Amino acid sequence: MSEKALHKPLVFSGVQPTGDLHLGNYLGAIKNWVPMQAEKPCIFCVVDLHAMTAEFDPRALPGKTREVAAGYIASGINPDTSIIFAQSRVSAHAELAWVLNCVARIGWLNRMTQFKDKAGKNREAASVGLYVYPVLMAADILAYKATHVPVGEDQKQHLELARDIAQKFNNDFDAPDFFPQPEPLILGPTPRVMSLRDGKAKMSKSDPSAASRITLMDSADEIADKIRRAKTDPDNLPESRDGLANRPEAENLLSIFAALTDVSLDQAIAQFAGKQFSAFKGALAEAAVAKLSPIRDTMVRLMGDPAELDRILAKGAARADAIAAPILAEVKKITGLS
Repeated sequence: MSEKALHKPLVFSGVQPTGDLHLGNYLGAIKNWVPMQAEKPCIFCVVDLHAMTAEFDPRALPGKTREVAAGYIASGINPDTSIIFAQSRVSAHAELAWVLNCVARIGWLNRMTQFKDKAGKNREAASVGLYVYPVLMAADILAYKATHVPVGEDQKQHLELARDIAQKFNNDFDAPDFFPQPEPLILGPTPRVMSLRDGKAKMSKSDPSAASRITLMDSADEIADKIRRAKTDPDNLPESRDGLANRPEAENLLSIFAALTDVSLDQAIAQFAGKQFSAFKGALAEAAVAKLSPIRDTMVRLMGDPAELDRILAKGAARADAIAAPILAEVKKITGLS
């Protein structure tokens, strides 16, 4: 029997409730999740346990969790169709993570480049949670036997680890095909949105400069101002893709315009070939405001009713737990824990 027959298609993904949702989160992930809802059952989690792997404010975390949920819904994720919930509200994530920690190997985790990047030179002071973050991510996926995971370039290595852990669990406990081998979901050309202040650095919630990112809660004036002040170079815009070589800021802004207006990068380049950045930035600001202002308006309305967001998250958690609890029970039986 094929794995496809054994495991029903299911999509799983999530965003951390740290900082503010920004343009990179939207264009690189959330925007692409929306059409998936018509193709496969989807679970979109607010991964608040992952937020604990770095410095966080416990007082702000509940509000940030609601904000991510509001961002999902405002962007087009339907909570009646897809499951939206907070990771910590379904205990299977943490429980399965411990079991998988005992399956994963230190040598595998030592190869995770994202830990090295986030821990930096002070690796000895990094939390154990940050180190085993990829195992928790594997538990997030495997707790539902998810078959497809939309991931960015920086998460592909973590998904490969999840596949290795699933295979080792199946082999170690003589449970062939118990966990699926989750597949990366190919989204097509998705921009890697970079900082507005440094075209070589990824747009990030943790960047100390608010001018480096456009958030989903920025007003139209704030969006236009940040784009106006975005770093560029002294030359006019190129006439072909070859002209983007060694021009990271030009490539970033053109890629953002292409994604916001649903055209190819080559079409965006052709539209503004030879023009000055000042003219292009006006069009980019207009496109960003047109796309993001309705999302902001909906987020503001949703966040004005925290009780309703809590109701949506609680309903989603109950639906998620109904899937994960029987799978966790099987894991406990297989491993001798019950």
